[in-house]
Amino acid sequence: MDDANQSKQRICLTIAYDGSGYAGWQLQVGAVTVQQRLEEALGVLFPSKPRVHSSSRTDTGVHAAGMVAHFDVFESEWRMTPRKLVLAVNSHLPPDIRVLKARETSDEFHARFSASGKQYRYLVWNHPAHHPLLRHQSWHVTWKLDVKAMQRAAASLEGRHDFLAFSATPGYERRHTVRTMTRCSVMKSGPKLTFVIEADGFLYKMCRGIVGTLIQVGGGKFAPESVVPMLESRDRKLAGMTAPPEGLVLWEVYYKKRVSDAVELDAEMDGDPLDV
Repeated sequence: MDDANQSKQRICLTIAYDGSGYAGWQLQVGAVTVQQRLEEALGVLFPSKPRVHSSSRTDTGVHAAGMVAHFDVFESEWRMTPRKLVLAVNSHLPPDIRVLKARETSDEFHARFSASGKQYRYLVWNHPAHHPLLRHQSWHVTWKLDVKAMQRAAASLEGRHDFLAFSATPGYERRHTVRTMTRCSVMKSGPKLTFVIEADGFLYKMCRGIVGTLIQVGGGKFAPESVVPMLESRDRKLAGMTAPPEGLVLWEVYYKKRVSDAVELDAEMDGDPLDV
């Protein structure tokens, strides 16, 4: 049968990875990426070598605990259960990338365009000595931080705003820079600070711009009240620094459940072709 006339099954994946050794998620010429390794592994299992479509395109060095992606495979090739797919694909992946879940879904589902929101988390180790087990998963900040000031500033970012001032220039024109942030919080446990940022979409390096600015609020460079004028300015030069990539994790992607979908969905739609 001609490939064009063959029906396909769509498979939804949940993926975790340590991004330390990769040039981000997306395929790139001359660089090793997470998408490349995953497609290579699927290519061993399926002769059609399916292309993977993700919910996000994390940057170099950024990690994921709950990346959602999907791929289509000819039904003639789909001869295993989702559970067996997880075992099979992981056997062909490097140890810093793992498929955690696999589910059959309808072709109405799209990992990116069906998503309604996502959560990122950023880890800071605030201590004179960096924790050796967290050296690739956290930003080591040695100076004293005012956590309450950061929490006040973070709370002022919640709601619907234009976040252009916290975003790096992606190299293309952006038509829409307004996002709705449902959560921006700072949690402290000893020297570990966890920034939780949840929104319906993210601009390029927006999370890292927010975290870098909040750290500078905690260090006394900016007052907590100065964050709102930064938003209103829409000027990246007036906001704070961009935090390094190693502390950032795509934690979870949310989806509104659709009656027509064969799977339970939980994840975001991002209007721009790049995020983080």
